[in-house]
Amino acid sequence: MKRFTVILLLLVALTIESCVSVRVTTDYDSRTNFAQYQTFAFYKKGIDNADINDLDKKRIMYAIEDELLAKGMKKSENPDVLVNIFTKSQEKVDIYNNMHFGWYPWYYGPGFGVQYAKYTEGTLFIDIIDAQKKEMVWQGTGSGVLNNLTGVKKEQRIKEFVKEILAKYPPSKN
Repeated sequence: MKRFTVILLLLVALTIESCVSVRVTTDYDSRTNFAQYQTFAFYKKGIDNADINDLDKKRIMYAIEDELLAKGMKKSENPDVLVNIFTKSQEKVDIYNNMHFGWYPWYYGPGFGVQYAKYTEGTLFIDIIDAQKKEMVWQGTGSGVLNNLTGVKKEQRIKEFVKEILAKYPPSKN
C-alpha cells in the first residue's frame, strides 16, 4: 500500500511539473559566427502574420526585447539580425486510470476510476534571421501549458517562455 502511494505521489508531482515548465529545443547554423550579431529589429511582416491577438504579440515582443537587451544587444533601424515569431496551440486531454483501495458499501478492496485533465498546450517559435543574407541562423522553440491565463499572469507566462527559449541564444559551441 505504501509503495502504491509513493508511486501515485510521484506521478502527481511529475504531472504538476510538466504543466509548469517550458520544454525548449533549439537549432542553429553551426557555421554562423553569432558574435558578429550586435543589433536586432523585429521582422514586422512575419510578426503581422502570427496567428495571435495584438496584445499577445506585444507581450511577446516586449519580452524578447528585454531578453536581447539584457544579453547586450541593441535595437536598431539597421540591424544585424531580424527577429520573427510564430505560434501554435493545441487542445489536449490527459486521461488517468485510478486504482485505489478503500471501503465501499458493498465491499472493501480496490476501486477504479477515470480522471481527465483538459488543457491547452502552446508553442512559441523565435527565429533569428541574418538581416544581410536573409537566412534563418537560429530557432528556439518553447512548449508548455497555457491554462486560460489573462492579464498579468499571461504576461508572466509569456516572459517565462521567452526567457527559457532565449537562455539558449547565442548557442555555445560545445
